[in-house]
Amino acid sequence: MRRLQNRVALAGAFLSALVAATAIHAQPQSTPAANSSTASSPASTVDNTQVNQRDRSGQTTTPTSQPNDKADIKLAAAVRRAIVKNKSLSMSAHNVKIVASQGTVTLRGPVKNGDEKSQVESIVKGVAGVTSVDNELDVKH
Repeated sequence: MRRLQNRVALAGAFLSALVAATAIHAQPQSTPAANSSTASSPASTVDNTQVNQRDRSGQTTTPTSQPNDKADIKLAAAVRRAIVKNKSLSMSAHNVKIVASQGTVTLRGPVKNGDEKSQVESIVKGVAGVTSVDNELDVKH
C-alpha cells in the first residue's frame, strides 16, 4: 500500500511539473525585442518564408520527390556516403538533402559559405553514376 501511495505522489508531482512547464512556454513574449522583426537573436532573424513558398509551389525538387527505384536509392546513398566521408565539411553540409533520379542529383539545404557549396557539388560530381548535379544549396548568412 505504501508503494502505491509513493507512486501516486510521484505521478502527481510529475504531472504538476509538466503543467507548470507547459504554462511557462505557452505565455506570449511581451518584450519589445521578442516582437521586433529586427531583433538580433538568431531565432528572430530566421525567415524561411521564401524557401517555404518555393518548396510548396510544386516546381522544385524536394526529398519527397526521391524515386523509389533501386538504382536511384543506391546512388543517393553513395552520394551521402561521399559527403559525410569528407570531414572538412560543416555539419550543415553533411546534412544537405539529396534527391537522385536517373543520374541527376539535386542538392538542397543550407551550407556554411560559397566555398563549401562548391566543394559539396564537386564531391557529388565525383561519385560514380552521377551524370549531372542540380545545386540548389543555400549559403547561410
